[in-house]
Amino acid sequence: MGCCSARCTLVLLCCLQLITALERQGFDFLGYQWAPIMINFFHIIAVILGLFGIIQYRTRYVILYLLWTLLWVGWNVFVSCLYLDLGGLSKDSDVLTLGVSSHRSWWKDNGPGCQSDSPPSAVWHDQPNPELTTVVSCWLEYQYIEILHCIVQLLISLLAFVHTCYVISTFSDEDDGYYK
Repeated sequence: MGCCSARCTLVLLCCLQLITALERQGFDFLGYQWAPIMINFFHIIAVILGLFGIIQYRTRYVILYLLWTLLWVGWNVFVSCLYLDLGGLSKDSDVLTLGVSSHRSWWKDNGPGCQSDSPPSAVWHDQPNPELTTVVSCWLEYQYIEILHCIVQLLISLLAFVHTCYVISTFSDEDDGYYK
């Protein structure tokens, strides 16, 4: 693989990371998950800096992106373990909401194919506490949607990590440039 094609592939992977991070940000906002919202913002900033470094041949920005990619992989593994209740973690804990939100996640009641035990009009109108709505079944529960997000992010990040290592190895140490 040539140097230029590796850079182009890395730019594409960064763009995919931005798109999936923005989509995931919407899910996290609806779920009142404040820790992932903050980390997603940092991720978006790091990916934009990485894109700048790749396009402008700035080694420091690309290395920052490489290090952030490692942290991002760790974060996605942590979130996956949390939603799968592995390693003493529990999806019912206040880790992701930082304990500041008393709201129930919108995704618990409105995920794909979720059916509640009350008519749709009663869920939103004249109900004193919408948190008391119980969901009978969902086609795909919210924790599995989050795990799918993590898997997609992990795959893209691991590919980006490998390509970033290759691109960094092609940068010149002397002039912060790029040589063939």
